[in-house]
Amino acid sequence: MNIRHTGRRGLRMRAAAVVTAGLLATLTACGGGDDNVADGSGADKPASSGTSDQKPAEDVDTDKVIGELTGSDDIVVRLHSAVRDSGGFVTIHGTLTNTGDKTFNYNRWSSSETALKSKSSISGATLVDPDGNKRYMILRDTDGECLCTTGLTNIKSGESRPVYAQFPAPPGEVTQVEFHLPTMSPATIELTEG
Repeated sequence: MNIRHTGRRGLRMRAAAVVTAGLLATLTACGGGDDNVADGSGADKPASSGTSDQKPAEDVDTDKVIGELTGSDDIVVRLHSAVRDSGGFVTIHGTLTNTGDKTFNYNRWSSSETALKSKSSISGATLVDPDGNKRYMILRDTDGECLCTTGLTNIKSGESRPVYAQFPAPPGEVTQVEFHLPTMSPATIELTEG
């Protein structure tokens, strides 16, 4: 091998390293966003995994209703708890019920964010602090799955399914928030400490 070939290979390797470093810097710089939106894509993530456990938490009292969302297609979502934990997250549990006579196949509650993999989910849910004028987006895990209920298809008439969603917690002085799902009326709920 002559010096000319070695020089070209070294030049290509240095060029590839510069391009890679530039891409990494660009991806790192893209982490910012609107100050009025907490998108849940930051480095701090809850300890729970990204698997969308469809079962309600064992300590959730499903007889208790702290808020209710209604909308089209005869779907009702009753909220049972909104708990702020010490890790800085809010977890909301509820029950979705199909009160209509048609099978529920819904994807309008999914986030339109392309980086979020979860489909047929409630990943489009948001938590709003109306006094602080801040909207909190659903959290996601490192695989791009929402920390929320997924698989909301084929819910037959009269059938109910547990739902949950996890968000970054608003500041400690905020005790009342609104829970929003696309196409449904929002519910004002009280946060409790976990």
